[in-house]
Amino acid sequence: MPKIVTLPGDGIGPEVTAAAVEVLREVAPDLTFEEHAIGGMAYDAHGDPFPQRTRDALADADAVLLGTVGGPQNSPWNSLPRPMRPESGLLALRKALGCYANLRPVRVQPGLEHLSPLKPELARGVDILIVRELLGGVYFDQDRKIDGDTAYNTMRYTTPEVERVARMAFWAAEQRKGRVTSVDKANVLEVSELWRRDVQALRDRDYRNIHLNHEYVDSVAMLIVSDPSRYDVIVTENLFGDILSDLAAVIPGSLGLMPSASLGDGAGLFEPIHGSAPDIAGKGIANPAAAIMSAAMLLRHGLKRSDAANQIERAVALALREEPTRDLGGKADTRTFTNAVLEAMGTPVG
Repeated sequence: MPKIVTLPGDGIGPEVTAAAVEVLREVAPDLTFEEHAIGGMAYDAHGDPFPQRTRDALADADAVLLGTVGGPQNSPWNSLPRPMRPESGLLALRKALGCYANLRPVRVQPGLEHLSPLKPELARGVDILIVRELLGGVYFDQDRKIDGDTAYNTMRYTTPEVERVARMAFWAAEQRKGRVTSVDKANVLEVSELWRRDVQALRDRDYRNIHLNHEYVDSVAMLIVSDPSRYDVIVTENLFGDILSDLAAVIPGSLGLMPSASLGDGAGLFEPIHGSAPDIAGKGIANPAAAIMSAAMLLRHGLKRSDAANQIERAVALALREEPTRDLGGKADTRTFTNAVLEAMGTPVG
């Protein structure tokens, strides 16, 4: 029986995670679930945003389902030393799992073009997969410091780090349209020169069937919203990927529609990319679609159950058309939308 570790986290995390688990239980009743703490709530309970008991639970997990981490800008958590802040728990979790590649699909479902702020002719048919390197760059490099009026962070990559995430992007492209855009800033950054060189070399050596294009990050930031259909798979480093994937999240209409999968050496980590939304936490109105679709990615990438994943994704698309949530201009709350998904899957709702 596959073991799923759930980490509801902070803010709306427990609400959307509960919805995702409910859907998973219906489509895959053989799964077992074990809940643990992470983030700010973990610090409050255990004095650590990534406590040892949570770390230990990952050892035999088949997949990890995460809610959200963090609090409001004025949260006392933000005044803690950096290693004790909620976000540090998330970074430590990714490192513990060896999740070096973050997959963020940006898809506009047929019939849902009206949810996008883009013109319908631009939004129609958009289907992008952003592959973000997740364990390197400025977020993880230890060469960092604030020294009086001077501060610095270091962006550093090695050839093995570039190759392993590029390989993930090429693998994904083989199952899609066969096109990869590698994003860098090679005109001004040496680390981007290395990135471009290594991605190109890997393609020429092992993936000659893939069409590879190199583009600068500032150009992509414009084109991803002005001509999104030009992209199939985008691969880039940690900081650029963080920014571009949040920018691209506007295309489907809401961060509440953006799931993700973080893959690497061990159990995969699956989570919505939206924040903890503390202003609406506990009100039962959060959009659980991204968490539920993250559960679908868990089934597809973590447990190799594509049929069950497809079933969930079809049900979510139908529920979005029939019971849109408040962030999408509808009236559905968390419970109503979850019920709509379950009904679309053929599950009776009492």
